[in-house]
Amino acid sequence: MKNIFKIVNQILLTCLVVFVSLTVPAFAQVQKSQHSEAELISEVESIQPGQPFWVALRLKAETEWHTYWQNPGDSGLATSIKWEMPTGFSAESILWPYPERIDVLPLTSFGYDGEVFLLVKITPTANISTSSVKLIGNSKWLVCKELCLPGGAKVELDLPVKNEPPKLSKWAQAFNDTRTKHPLSRSDWQFSAATNKDQILIKAVPPPNFKGDVSKLAFFPFEGGVIEHSSPQNFKKTASDYSLEIKRAADSTEAVKNLKGVMVSSGFWKESSQEKALAISVVVAGDIAVLNNGDNATSTSATTTPPTNPNQLSSLWVAIAFSFIGGLILNLMPCVLPVLSIKVLGFVKQAREDSSKTWQHGMIFTLGVVLSFWALGGSLMLLRAGGEKLGWGFQLQSPIFLVFLAALFFLFGLNLFGVFEVGTSLMGVGQESMNKSGLVGSFASGALATLVATPCTAPFMGSALGFAMTQPLWASMLIFSAVAIGMSSPYLLLSFMPSLLKFVPRPGAWMETFKQFMGFLLMATVVWLVSVLGQQVGIYVVTNLLISLIVMAIGAWVLGRWGTLVNSNRSRRIAQATMIILVATSLTYAISSARNDAVAPGKVAVNNKDGIDWQAFSPKLVEDLRAQGKPIFLDFTAAWCLSCKVNEKVTFSNQEIKDQITKLGIVAVKADWTSRDETITKALEGFGRSGVPLYVLYNPKEKEPTILPEVITPDIVLNAFKKLQEGTPLRKGF
Repeated sequence: MKNIFKIVNQILLTCLVVFVSLTVPAFAQVQKSQHSEAELISEVESIQPGQPFWVALRLKAETEWHTYWQNPGDSGLATSIKWEMPTGFSAESILWPYPERIDVLPLTSFGYDGEVFLLVKITPTANISTSSVKLIGNSKWLVCKELCLPGGAKVELDLPVKNEPPKLSKWAQAFNDTRTKHPLSRSDWQFSAATNKDQILIKAVPPPNFKGDVSKLAFFPFEGGVIEHSSPQNFKKTASDYSLEIKRAADSTEAVKNLKGVMVSSGFWKESSQEKALAISVVVAGDIAVLNNGDNATSTSATTTPPTNPNQLSSLWVAIAFSFIGGLILNLMPCVLPVLSIKVLGFVKQAREDSSKTWQHGMIFTLGVVLSFWALGGSLMLLRAGGEKLGWGFQLQSPIFLVFLAALFFLFGLNLFGVFEVGTSLMGVGQESMNKSGLVGSFASGALATLVATPCTAPFMGSALGFAMTQPLWASMLIFSAVAIGMSSPYLLLSFMPSLLKFVPRPGAWMETFKQFMGFLLMATVVWLVSVLGQQVGIYVVTNLLISLIVMAIGAWVLGRWGTLVNSNRSRRIAQATMIILVATSLTYAISSARNDAVAPGKVAVNNKDGIDWQAFSPKLVEDLRAQGKPIFLDFTAAWCLSCKVNEKVTFSNQEIKDQITKLGIVAVKADWTSRDETITKALEGFGRSGVPLYVLYNPKEKEPTILPEVITPDIVLNAFKKLQEGTPLRKGF
């Protein structure tokens, strides 16, 4: 009787929706109908040719009314959108937030009470001749209480076209909030399933050291005819796993072979995020009795199997050792070397003047490095615990931080050029380096070294930092401390053994020349920071920053011209006040511009100037390419990552690399993390990493991808391509 009721109900509802959809006129942007309204909205205020962007159908039902999920359950119809767009535009499928269970006895449906945002990714053509585009979505939905009313609307959205990164719209927060309700596509949880003629049993085993609180689970299948929707789902919790027993659909005639759907938890699937939903695909193997005994059960992780990683860490002590080695290697990275080389000169001068106090500066320098790593690492862990999708180097995804760092390096470079003097320079090279202010300079130099080190990920660091992201706060801080101590250990050694400095030339005029040379390197660093800022916020903010730097230079010149000891006290005070006012005012102006003109995350264009046809990363693209059996080379990079840029210059400009990519039919995919992009952050986490660079090679003949080293050379990549061509397992030899 119940099945007949369901079939009749579906037929009547379908007829109603078809009838209404034939009579729907083109309304204004906000379309109101009985007990519901619809609107097409955008995450950005304008679009950029060739750059994907997000829109959403905002569907709002009145109080006590609801709309439906992709699988509506026993009764209802899923919302649908048929697009009308300019030629060359494409729209992906709707991203569905996880649903609620809606009981209207004797039926149970899956849907949404109140307001819901159905997100869709739009990819425009790279050649747009008009100044604006119009998107039209012919949408259909069903809104129900006890009574059901079909709705439909032709929702429209006009967006300007600009050749610059777009600004966020007023709806940006709603998009971000909705993304936390989208099911995770990857997890360290392990799932298994079994069945008998009446029941389906799903078991969920949490990852090691999971500290979350799960008091309830609910399963929503992607398709009907799998489970009895209205039957209770019996949840059980043991010391080692969680289980859910669900009644099979009464009208199911085929055996359930693969269970696909969304598992919703009362807690969070990851302690560092806020997602309560997880997409799972579980092979149903064996009988329930066998699964309960733990024998012959097939265990499947959520959606995909984690890749084999040669640097995968399972021990905290191994992670600490890797972190120390990575910190040591950081001193040779291009983002750190210019700053720390000046610190070595400071040690040289200190050893010549008063070697008894050199160890104090080494200790204070180390303290500056350690405390700065604690501040960065602690902030990162706390923000992730609050639900932010962040990774190592996250501060360089902030335009405001880039402005501050560019200004700091610019002033430091002017100081090295001799435009102005502050008694003891920031790196402790100036006079009175043995007094209290010299110790402050050593501490500041350690803090600055940490800031400039964050764009780099040295060998061994990637897997260690990825491991840190999965650990409790105390363990993560131990790993960050190991990086800091590894980085500062050479200078600590020099401070306690000043006799080693005899291998460095004696102080003389060459030191001043060397300082000025380092000033040019710092100015080059400023150019790099400004270029990264330009990719994030556009030319307008860059122009304002350059104006601000000119004003700061004027302030520095005033201080250097009238703020020296040969001038009167009055002149020095006026010069100092002038510089403070000019620097503070110009920095405030630049930061305000960066804040007000921030752009949507993840909209950095893929650059193909190296001759490789890079495709912009998306999980769906990788999934589709793998389904087609194509080999994939995946490059996680960022404009602020100097290690990435060095790898690109050395490796991807190599003609043999390009030829092999073409010959073997490898699809090159680039995930640009210059700006914040939660999709890329999640993908990095899926590979056990928290930062860039990361290089992944997919062999269609293997289930698991292979992770290449952080520092790659043409030989390393060509060797991987050779094994790909020969069919040799790639994970061997890396």
